[in-house]
Amino acid sequence: MTAPSSPPVVLALHLQNDVLHPEGRIRVGLGTDDPARAALIERAQRLLQAARAREWPIVHVRIAFREDYADLARNMPIMRRTEEIGAVREGHWGSAFFDGLGPLASSREFVVTHKRVSGFYGTELEALLRLLQARRLVVAGVATHSVVESTVRDAADRGFEVRVLADVCAAADPAAHQAALASMRLIADVVSLDDGLNTLAQEPA
Repeated sequence: MTAPSSPPVVLALHLQNDVLHPEGRIRVGLGTDDPARAALIERAQRLLQAARAREWPIVHVRIAFREDYADLARNMPIMRRTEEIGAVREGHWGSAFFDGLGPLASSREFVVTHKRVSGFYGTELEALLRLLQARRLVVAGVATHSVVESTVRDAADRGFEVRVLADVCAAADPAAHQAALASMRLIADVVSLDDGLNTLAQEPA
């Protein structure tokens, strides 16, 4: 493997109110007072803070649909369910970033909005990563077995080296979370937040 020539880029997936907030319409399957929710949010905050301190680019990938869901693909049960519960509508609280996990006004932070499962499909994500001369991606978000795994597979097929931060991902079903991590190990490095940050800090930029 050739030596990296640019800093890693963080992909922060679906850190939005409807996904993470106890009053969100989707959430991660954790109870309002479940300590696992607070732990996930805290680790996501640490990831963003570490990336900013090291001047790594961050791409905040969000999902959002029109008020009437005319831009939603109804061939997939997961999308039909999104419409049924009225989730992640553009301009509503649910599609906004969770407090403390959104982008800052910075030349190193970007927002990409998608409408399918993968963050790459039908978006400018790949073009943006090429513009940033990205080779290594650090991926975290919700849910592990949907947007995370789908985006990671697309990234690997496009030639990026991917590191998935397992403890900054979650799914409503713990078994689905673990199965997705096991599947992604075939195409990406799956590590903890601490191990991932420590390893990347020791690699040349």
